[in-house]
Parts: sequence; C-alpha cells; structure tokens
Amino acid sequence: MIKNSASVSTHRPLSGQLYKYTNVVKGWQQRWFAVDPETGVLSYYLVDGPGDSVAPGQPARGEVGLAAAVICPSDEDSRTFSVNCASGDLLKLRAADARARQEWVDSLRAVAEIHTKALGGVRPRDQLAVLDAMSRARHQLQQTELSDAALARCVEAAEAPFSHTDTDLLLLKATSAATMQVLLQCLGVLHRQQHAAQRAAPAPDQQ
Repeated sequence: MIKNSASVSTHRPLSGQLYKYTNVVKGWQQRWFAVDPETGVLSYYLVDGPGDSVAPGQPARGEVGLAAAVICPSDEDSRTFSVNCASGDLLKLRAADARARQEWVDSLRAVAEIHTKALGGVRPRDQLAVLDAMSRARHQLQQTELSDAALARCVEAAEAPFSHTDTDLLLLKATSAATMQVLLQCLGVLHRQQHAAQRAAPAPDQQ
C-alpha cells in the first residue's frame, strides 16, 4: 500500500513496496519505490523482503523522471501497471492488489501531470503547443490501452461457436498487444526528441 497516498498536493513523498519486472531470467523482484512530488522523480531501492523499508541514506537502485510519463494499467491482471518515461525507460510494476494499483496509478499520473505542465511554464508558445499535443497523445494512448485490455478479456471469455484457444482470436489478441507496445515505444521516442529540442533551445531570457 502507498504511504501518504493522498498527499500529492502537500508535496510529501509517496512510498511503498512494489514488484518490478527485471527480465525473463530474474522475473519479478521486490523493490521499495518512492516518488517525490516536489521533484517529480520516482526512485526505487533494494529491499530484503516483504515489510522491509529503506535504511536512511541508502542509495537508490534507480530513478526516473515522471514529467511527460505515461502510466497505464496492464491487461495481464488487476495488479500490474507500466510507467513509460519520456527518457525512454519503461518500468513494469506490480502492486499488492487492485486497489493498491489504482492508488499508485492515480498518484503517479497526478505527479506526472504537474511536472509535465511545469515543463511548459517557461516555454514559448510553440513549445506549449507541443506539450498540449503530447498530453492529448498520452490520454489517447491510455484509452487505447484500456481498449486493448477489454479486447483481451473478450478473447479470454469467448464462448461457442468461438473458443479462447481459436487461432484467429489468439492472433488478434497478440497483434493488439504488440501494437500497443509499439505505440508506447513511439511515444517514448517523441518524448526523447522533445526533451532534446528543449535542451538545445536557448532559455527564454536569452531569446
């Protein structure tokens, strides 16, 4: 469960244990996650087991910025969700239960929205237009992932004369999932290009 889950507006850190998918060999590994709404950074730390927390001064195992990130529930189960960052990093995470997942998704989206808007706070009009387009793209992608999840559930619940093991239905499900991943990757590329352009642009007081 998230600690301080209702504190996005108070700028206190949010933290709790989640499982992070590492790779095919290592699979899911437990980590302690903490997001600082003030900086918009999500950090994760090594822990020994359930119930453990982070020791004072313990270095983070990794961290990502949430500005312009896309946070989406997964269709795999009711606990898994993904954080697709503007840097190109993709975190696949799993909460303790469906309620905890929703709390994490809502909290991370709130922090991401705040810091995405902050990116455009000092940008010229054309940059604001780009940020607005990115925001609409993220929203559309979230809706698309929900549709992909609904399709997967329909296939799994298929009844006669169809079967959830029907080759065509399985192909449709796999194609939808693969397309969803490609769209997430494409949005990540656009985010990286946007950030690169922002870093290369002169500051507002230099223009």
